Amino acid sequence: MDWLFEYPELIPGRLIQRYKRFLADIELEDGSRVTAHCANPGRMTSCCEDSGRVWLSRAANPKRRLAYTWELSQMPTGLVMVNPLRANAAARAAIAGRLIPELSGYDEIASEVRTAGGSRLDFRLGSDCWVEVKSCTLVENGLAQFPDAPSARAGRHLDELVAAVRNGQRGVMLYLVGRGDAERFAPAAQIDPAYAVRLKAALATGVEALVYSLEVEIGGVRLATSLPLML
Repeated sequence: MDWLFEYPELIPGRLIQRYKRFLADIELEDGSRVTAHCANPGRMTSCCEDSGRVWLSRAANPKRRLAYTWELSQMPTGLVMVNPLRANAAARAAIAGRLIPELSGYDEIASEVRTAGGSRLDFRLGSDCWVEVKSCTLVENGLAQFPDAPSARAGRHLDELVAAVRNGQRGVMLYLVGRGDAERFAPAAQIDPAYAVRLKAALATGVEALVYSLEVEIGGVRLATSLPLML
């Protein structure tokens, strides 16, 4: 199976600390230290360890303030895709390649389309199918969960999908689990009970939830398998 996307040449290192949510100090293999951008706004529970092995990408733009971005973490069960922006790239490639059967009937894919409610959802397929993608990195004992920190924004995206369904359109929440050790998925009710309630309510109105795991390697990412949703 082809890659959904390929990473550029990644630079290995060790995590020293993550701080201010979006910054991480990394020690490279030559002993030098750099500050990398951490695109993951969550708590990153179960997807990084102090002094753990990580991989960074380097920005092509020499004027960028932070030259490095944290892409992968090594955990005991395998690699974890910690950069949530990569989930959107993976989702678009999987949809375009018709690798997700539930979303295979569309020829047009538009990104970051504004809804009637004024928000932007990740994709609109054709003229009437709205898809929001969420990157999931929290996995414990085979159970993937989202979110790993309270997220009012994620709840608002559910509301937008509900509005689309009530308007006669299709609303789909696509969870991509960026690691290979998940066997099932559930909303993280113990972390964000409001989100869990809103997800159940959204599903009751006709919003669809799809969950797929990814096969993550240093070279790139592939679509792995569909996971059952546990409510």
